[in-house]
Amino acid sequence: MEQSTLIAAALGILEGLTEFLPVSSTGHLLLAGHFLGFHSSGKTFEVVIQLGAILALASVYAALLAGLVLRAWHDPAARRAIVSLLVAFLPAVVIGLLAHDFIKNVLFETPMLIAVMLVLGGFVLLVIDRIAPPAVHHDALDLPVRTSLTIGLFQCLAMVPGVSRSGATIVGALLFGVEKRAAAEFSFLLSLPTVGAAVAYDLFVNRAALDFGAVWQIAVGFAAAFFTAILVVRWALGFIGRNGYALFGWWRIIIGTAAATLLWLGY
Repeated sequence: MEQSTLIAAALGILEGLTEFLPVSSTGHLLLAGHFLGFHSSGKTFEVVIQLGAILALASVYAALLAGLVLRAWHDPAARRAIVSLLVAFLPAVVIGLLAHDFIKNVLFETPMLIAVMLVLGGFVLLVIDRIAPPAVHHDALDLPVRTSLTIGLFQCLAMVPGVSRSGATIVGALLFGVEKRAAAEFSFLLSLPTVGAAVAYDLFVNRAALDFGAVWQIAVGFAAAFFTAILVVRWALGFIGRNGYALFGWWRIIIGTAAATLLWLGY
């Protein structure tokens, strides 16, 4: 197997492993691409493999989502759950549209910033995992609209690469009394409209620069992200329910520190 295909598979697996965990998939991919010397025109590869992870999540939650939509006509609880997710999604739409160019052209091109944010976010996750107030909300589909909006505002912090979309939403949820497993599940569900819209917008804005010439590598990365993400989503909720978020906090600190050290040494 040629080197480019191996790199594509490795990056796809990395995307699938990190997209829904509070460790920053974008930060991991950008740093890995930097150190491996990987580049795709218009970020085509990165965008498409992210789509693979989102489709994996949609397949896992297909029955739940279909049930919500079908029940919404006659079930107020289903309607509240849908409204809650949409309200949480709206702040990212506003900030994403206003700051898209700055985020992509400045923040995404600063590897040291990503490494630092990984470390800082790791410490935040460790602290919040220990001092979060007692849980008062135990169902991801039954959060008050005000709580959902607050989580959506926290999600906007992840516009800075290395912060982690899921990490920001989970920290916001924990601070406002959402139980650890429910916080992760709400973050998963919120990623569907958020990341889906971000991928669609990226494809549209960068359509002139997209390059699908490396179709095989893109397909390999997409498949690797899809199947890895399915395994992670099925595993993560049970693990978080039993163990919390400390493992992910320490992982961020280790990876961020290693990356910052390599960057400081000139790599």
